[in-house]
Amino acid sequence: MTGNAAHTMFADDQASKALGIELVEAAEGHAVATMRITETMVNGHDIAHGGYVFLLADTTFACACNSHGPVTVASGAEISFVAAGKLGDHLIATATERTRYGRNGIYDVTVHRETPDGPEVVAEFRGRSRTIQKASR
Repeated sequence: MTGNAAHTMFADDQASKALGIELVEAAEGHAVATMRITETMVNGHDIAHGGYVFLLADTTFACACNSHGPVTVASGAEISFVAAGKLGDHLIATATERTRYGRNGIYDVTVHRETPDGPEVVAEFRGRSRTIQKASR
């Protein structure tokens, strides 16, 4: 894995790593991350809790928008759940930069699982980013 600002940020992301999220790649405006749905991520309907799917998409979005270098945070995001995640699913999230303007950016993330018939989309996420000045401690 090549190092850039996204890799540095992810190395310190204890929340994502505690859930088993793995950063597969991060390059200029693009990122791929994966996560397996475990028993603790399944809700009362016996499907993946949407918050975990959102978290995977949000982490992948963060890696894509931080790949450029300046500290960048989410200014907003929304998700559409297309199919239910299931126990044992290995989810793959792919983030793509759509545009950057000034200190802002728009990124789309597709979360899917592999099936014998090919990829099946689980969710579509759109994130809006804002570059900030890193606060000193």
